[in-house]
Amino acid sequence: MRKVYSRPKSLKRNPFHYCPGCGHSIIHRLIAEVIDEMNLRDIVVGIPPPGCSVFAHHYFDIDMAESAHGREAAVATGIKRTDPEVIVFTYQGDGDLAAIGTAETIHAANRGERITSIFVNNAVYGMTGGQMAPTTLSGQKTTTTPYGRDVSLEGYPIKMSEMLALARGAVYIERTAVSSPANIRKTKKAIRKAFQAQIDGLGYSLVEILSACPTNWRMSPLESWQWIEKVMTKEFPLGVIKDATGASDAN
Repeated sequence: MRKVYSRPKSLKRNPFHYCPGCGHSIIHRLIAEVIDEMNLRDIVVGIPPPGCSVFAHHYFDIDMAESAHGREAAVATGIKRTDPEVIVFTYQGDGDLAAIGTAETIHAANRGERITSIFVNNAVYGMTGGQMAPTTLSGQKTTTTPYGRDVSLEGYPIKMSEMLALARGAVYIERTAVSSPANIRKTKKAIRKAFQAQIDGLGYSLVEILSACPTNWRMSPLESWQWIEKVMTKEFPLGVIKDATGASDAN
């Protein structure tokens, strides 16, 4: 029998601690597959955040450097400028990149830092108890918005990808999801293109990935993936938001 599916070399043989239905494990695998396929394992450095993925170094078999909450872009910038040959990516959630790390992220993109950000958007603070995040949808219930997010009080969901696309130093930004096999394939393709933009020295790249948080959404895994498709994508449409790489999709 021919073996068609194997563990990426860039993933350790450790069981994930994530909740059932969480998208982090899928995204970890996609990143590891891209690293292996692009032969980056010996030169790549990942910067995980405090949050649900704080233990990402237990899973990725590559060099990792922890960052203070929200400061991943700053840490990645320092590593990249110290050793421009290293491929650096940040791995951040919406409470990290879109809240406490907003300034670091926007300025890194504006400067055109040659780094890549993987932005996991599940519209809620996952690790700390399900509070409202900057990306929480209008009307969405969380532990701090039990009657639903009221835009007259809490404002509107922040669309980080659209904001970052305005930065002249940002060269590639795409929003994807891991809510279906087709979207998972598109996500992997986007991650690869973002890494390629960094390899080519073009500027800042980011892939926003819509992911589920069944535990804090109070849904089953299946319901949460359906909610992404039916509800979340209306607020956060999937697709390429900015592509100044000059490369075709075939690349």
